[in-house]
Amino acid sequence: MDRNRNGSAPLAHLVRPERLEEFAGQKHLIGKGMLLYRLIKADMLSSAIFYGPPGTGKTTLARLIAKESSFVFRQLSAVSAGVKEIRQVAEEAANPILTPGGKILLFFDEIHRLNKGQQDVLLPYVENGTIILIGATTENPYFEINKALISRSTVFRFYPLSHEDILILLKRALEVAGNIDNRSTVVLKEEALNHIARVSDGDARRALNALELALKTTPTDGQGKVVIGLEEAENSIQQRALRYDKSGDQHYDVISAFIKSMRGSDPQAVLHYLARMLHAGEDINFIARRIVIAAAEDVGLANPRALEVAVAAAQAVRMIGMPEARIILSEAALTVALSPKSNSAYLGINHALENVKNGRIGEVPAHLRDSNYPGAAGFGHGKGYRYPHDYPGHYVRQQYLPEELEGAKYYVPTDQGSEKNIKSYYEYLRGRKV
Repeated sequence: MDRNRNGSAPLAHLVRPERLEEFAGQKHLIGKGMLLYRLIKADMLSSAIFYGPPGTGKTTLARLIAKESSFVFRQLSAVSAGVKEIRQVAEEAANPILTPGGKILLFFDEIHRLNKGQQDVLLPYVENGTIILIGATTENPYFEINKALISRSTVFRFYPLSHEDILILLKRALEVAGNIDNRSTVVLKEEALNHIARVSDGDARRALNALELALKTTPTDGQGKVVIGLEEAENSIQQRALRYDKSGDQHYDVISAFIKSMRGSDPQAVLHYLARMLHAGEDINFIARRIVIAAAEDVGLANPRALEVAVAAAQAVRMIGMPEARIILSEAALTVALSPKSNSAYLGINHALENVKNGRIGEVPAHLRDSNYPGAAGFGHGKGYRYPHDYPGHYVRQQYLPEELEGAKYYVPTDQGSEKNIKSYYEYLRGRKV
């Protein structure tokens, strides 16, 4: 790594790796033998989308690819570039003097910010290979990027860096900082190092910016040392802004985790994901509806009261609103999470609907048909119907399903919670001879 770079540049820039082997994290993509690593080394990379949260190395890896590639490299940002700039890059690629290889490797930062028209302009150049596109996005590309552009690109998912990866970068940054300023010795205490790595939550840029801030604001001690302890680290890395896009994949991922945590009876996880949604400003009515659905689908007859609590909560949050709605939603979600589970009602109606959709319906038995409309009695409608309340226990055996479906089993009660009693009663009824 070149240590003689401009010391006035941000620390995050100064510690950028010079070689692919120095890149921290994303070993599932660029570990030796992995697909992306092989493509880069063979200079055979086709258009790609780098998708992941901030500070995970998307731009850094694009710059390393530029060093490894034989093609001309250009960089645009969707914040400032549009149709004009895209066409200029395409014209440069088509110029044999400027671009002898006939192709340009174009890194497009924040590509999700391009509107549909701008993406459509880019498409034919990607399609004919004039532009090898590397688009970087923090938003799910399947939501934000045209399907045609996606289909011509390989999507590579970037993940937050591990604690160990952040530690490696911070130690590398300390070495760089020491080489820039030889007037003082920098000491980063272990607890401060770990705190920055932990609170940065996998975001390398955030960790390095925090370290740089600590370096700039911490005075030297009597021995000419810059000592960064836990207090300095805490002051330098403030609360992380929650990454949560209510129209993107974070919305879907967090609500999915919330529902699965209720289904899995984990109250701690339920409250964690509920808090994330509330903190991010998620629609409380949307959350309430999902709790109602979970109460019916996953708890069902194992605890019928869970649905009552969930419905009451849905009504209450509309009346009360935030911030008190958080308590109501918490009670309802915990009720669902801590209830015994049965999906018998969910499975039963799905099975019945499947039969109906496939044409298995049969005829309504004559004794169950309405005999009140004109002419119905003449057809024998209602004849032979036995009124259950006229029999002991208010029950009498008779055919209710269409003849073609006699014996079909849609609802199969479980031994979970209250449904165990329902199962016992159902078996008692089936065992009666009358």
